[in-house]
Amino acid sequence: MQSQTSFSAVADREPEATLNLSNLNVFYGESHILRNVDMTIHPGQMVCLIGRNGVGKTTLLKTVMGLLPSRTGSIEFEGRSIDRLTPDKRARLGIGYVPQGREIIPKLTVQDNLLLGLEALGDRAPKNQKVPDEIYDLFPVLKQMLSRMGGDLSGGQQQQLAIARALMGQPKLLVLDEPTEGIQPSIILDIENAVRRVVETMGISVLLVEQHLHFVRKADWYYAMQKGGIVAAGPTSELSQDVVQRFLAV
Repeated sequence: MQSQTSFSAVADREPEATLNLSNLNVFYGESHILRNVDMTIHPGQMVCLIGRNGVGKTTLLKTVMGLLPSRTGSIEFEGRSIDRLTPDKRARLGIGYVPQGREIIPKLTVQDNLLLGLEALGDRAPKNQKVPDEIYDLFPVLKQMLSRMGGDLSGGQQQQLAIARALMGQPKLLVLDEPTEGIQPSIILDIENAVRRVVETMGISVLLVEQHLHFVRKADWYYAMQKGGIVAAGPTSELSQDVVQRFLAV
């Protein structure tokens, strides 16, 4: 896997934002779900989107991926408008997506699931299809299970496989929807550490929806959503207990 340029390496000049959302409005039928959403993610930055259930977080991620259309507003990826691009074209530009539920293919082996991630590279996919060592460094358990069927893995192992498959496409932005949902605590820590390493060693930007406070604090920046809009934002180092209670407490 080719390394991406890290944020620190380009600190001497102002880089293009990896992702920029401006005045984004999304509807389900006539139900107004996302309201005037503005968001910016910089290269090599990990951003966490927080909020209670039903406020529009998953809708926002699906809109970024092109799975849902926006009615007004714009989505720019590395300075280029992607509003009219299909999901597969967005993936080939460098946006990797791991949805809720993971969506690995249970009847394929772990290795074949991983190799499917190369589809995002299109014509850039290597002819000698193999899994880079960096994937196994991030998720050592996968190397021990290459011949096992995806459906035979635990939930935590499937989540690691889903993230690894997205990384096979060498994304510049990795979009994760609640990666720790329903996963045992020991695996949560493994996933947290792997995602943070993706940011720090590969320079990949991450947009994460998460409710687990320990994981939220791994991010550099947070945006809080309520009733479809962004109502608070800031560095996670300044994430107050009041914000936690308002947007993370069940």
